[in-house]
This record gives sequence, structure tokens and C-alpha cells, in this order.
Amino acid sequence: MKAGLPSIATVSSLALLLGGCALMRDIGIIDEPPPPEEPVVVMVQQPEPDPDAEWQSFAAPADLDRLERLDEAWAEGLAATQAAGFDRAVEEEGVLLEADAGLERSDPTPGSYRCRLVKLGAAENGDPAFIAYQPFFCYVQIEGDIFTIVKQTGSQRPAGRLWEATGDRYIFLGSLALGNEREPLAYGDDPSRDMAGVWERVGPFRWRLVIPYPRNGGILDVFELLPTDPQP
Repeated sequence: MKAGLPSIATVSSLALLLGGCALMRDIGIIDEPPPPEEPVVVMVQQPEPDPDAEWQSFAAPADLDRLERLDEAWAEGLAATQAAGFDRAVEEEGVLLEADAGLERSDPTPGSYRCRLVKLGAAENGDPAFIAYQPFFCYVQIEGDIFTIVKQTGSQRPAGRLWEATGDRYIFLGSLALGNEREPLAYGDDPSRDMAGVWERVGPFRWRLVIPYPRNGGILDVFELLPTDPQP
């Protein structure tokens, strides 16, 4: 017999053993192994991204509070103008001063805008409860995938970013440049100059930027923005 090969007796024993196992399976002494289970495909639905998560993580707590109280600021600001006898002035502004006038497709068009500020609520004692300022120039552009806006003229020049938000609107977070400052501070560098508001479309090629409880006084600042030719 060659080394490494099983003997005839060994082969016979294995055959008897296997045959015995088959017999025991046939009469139920040994259970037949269950067939392999079919693979089950489980679909895991990913949660919808929260469009508010990014700007909310960036905004200061004080500005989050202001934005949450936007409806309150609208009601309070309009009540203040009515109590002071500015009903007709408010009516002449039309949808610009209607709290629920926001429309779908609020994306701004990059370029120059003719901007105008309407202020509701007296900033200081003795100030009128309604002021409509003369127009000035603003500019909207895209940096990466984020809209930015800057007021180009005047002694107080808001500038900041427009963040995507729930609903047909953007959230504005920015700061205020003063006097001869060439560049505005970044949002958060000086909380006393921080600004937070809501950007909406209120008509064909007509937008507004609403700042509730602005830090420079008053109850509600409403900027009207209309596209115009580039500023000379």
C-alpha cells in the first residue's frame, strides 16, 4: 500500500458511516438542515436635509430670537404706525408692508438694485413712527453657492449673506459698515453691528429684506429692492 492513501477498510467504514447518516435522515432521527434563507433587501430612507440647520448653527442666539419673533415685529410695527396716524403712508406702500406678501421663487437676480428703506417704529424718543428714506444702491452677487448683498452708498451700509431656509425665503445674516470704512465686518465680529432678517419676493422683479427689531432702533426695517442699471 502506498503511503498517504486510505486503506480499503477505511474507505468502507466511511461509506457505511455516510450511508447510516442518510438512513437516519430518512427516518427522522437526524433533521435535514434548513435551506439557506433568501437575502432580504431593506430600504433605509435617509432623512430629508433640514434647510435651516446651516444658518441656525451660524446665527447668534440673540438673532435667532429676533427672527423667531418676526410676526410679532410686523404686528407691533404696523400698530405703532397706525397709532401715530401713518395709515395712508403704509397703504401707499402696498404689498411691501404686508406681512404675508412673500411669494415663491425668492431667488434674487445678481446685479445692481435700487434700494429703499422703510422704517416702522421710532428709533429714538421724538422720532416719527414711520420713515421712508430716499433710494440708494445695493449689489447682489454669488460667492460659491451663496448669495451676498451689500449696500453700496450711505453712511450706514448693511452687508451679508443670504442663506437658504424653509419656505420661499432666504435668511440674511450680516453686519453694518459705518462712515468711511471700506470693508464691512464679518457677521459675529462685533455683535452690536450684527443684522438678521428675511429676504422675500413680493412682486415681479421686486424683493424685500425685513429686519425685525434692528439694533439701531425701531421695530421693523423693510428694505425694498428693485433691479436697476449698474451704478455709475
